[in-house]
Amino acid sequence: MPIYLDYCASAPIDPRVLEEVTRIFKDVYGNADSRTHLYGTRAKEVVEKSRKTLADLLAVDKSEVIFTSGATESDNMAILGLMDYGIETGKKHLITTAIEHKAVLESMHHLANKGFVLDIVYPDASGRIKAFDILTKVRPDTLLVSVMHVNNETGIIQPIVEIGSELAKKEVLFHIDAAQSFGKLNDELRATKYDMLSLSSHKIQGPQGVGAIILKRKKYKRPPIKPLFYGGKQEYGFRPGTTPVPLVSGFALAAELCEKEHFSWIEGCQLVKEQFLDAIHNLNYVINGDQDYCLPNVINISFLGVDSESVFATLKDHYAFSNGSACNSGNYSSSHVLTAMGLNENQISCALRISWNREGFSFINLIEFVKNQIS
Repeated sequence: MPIYLDYCASAPIDPRVLEEVTRIFKDVYGNADSRTHLYGTRAKEVVEKSRKTLADLLAVDKSEVIFTSGATESDNMAILGLMDYGIETGKKHLITTAIEHKAVLESMHHLANKGFVLDIVYPDASGRIKAFDILTKVRPDTLLVSVMHVNNETGIIQPIVEIGSELAKKEVLFHIDAAQSFGKLNDELRATKYDMLSLSSHKIQGPQGVGAIILKRKKYKRPPIKPLFYGGKQEYGFRPGTTPVPLVSGFALAAELCEKEHFSWIEGCQLVKEQFLDAIHNLNYVINGDQDYCLPNVINISFLGVDSESVFATLKDHYAFSNGSACNSGNYSSSHVLTAMGLNENQISCALRISWNREGFSFINLIEFVKNQIS
């Protein structure tokens, strides 16, 4: 099997998490909202224990944790769920960035098509948004600012602490897509002032198909969002449907393991990056994004003169990596993130996104292929 280097798309489930998910599937199969028997009670206990685990990790109240199918649904809920409130209050101005995940950008554009006004802020070649550029766009009718914590294509960390601190002084809602940062930058998340936070399990070696949205209270009130679906009062009325108890439990355990093993993960991933850069030091490449603000487990790199599609086709038996977000992989098009950064088409067409865990991997096949292509 090829070496898996696409952790930003989806991380393989941790064996300890898989064991927990399997146990719950086998032993706790009741509906968490069945209140009349022991099976339902046991399922409810698992869900609420998992909710408290996530709440404690983020220093929020457990009633502020709403389970969803993942960060894409959470992003949609945070943005589209505000539509009625925006119309009712006349606050119809939105701010986001050009490097957001499509779940945010397409939701924002949907509201723009409904009469909302959308401002999009661009980064420079560093891949990092300037907080000043966000904050100067805020006006009296601004409803929502949405900024991702870590970009999913470059790994570049955005200045959410600074943005959140200033927005907290205003009547503006702040949403953060933390799909790539939760479990990795928890200290920064705990230090940030925000209203809504999107999380995903499968980015932290938890099961696919589950995530959460944090809806923080301000003056005892949650953000004024309405549910996207109807048919039940589960998850405090925000998300109907049977709660996937095994997935929720696995998500919480994965998050707990990330917190406990954080420092060894950082050290291991940084060592891999250093070894990789040392191995390719004599090749012709450009790193896309400022590495002073980058997670240690990801690099977006262009081997100049070597088209990324040829790398994928030739090395598919050796490596599994990508050139951007998995949500865009059905039809190849230039990365909207690298384009927003102002990179030239040649640099973009050569770009590879390589993301890993703390375990090392062999670079030999990649290096030899690049050398052969250039020579």
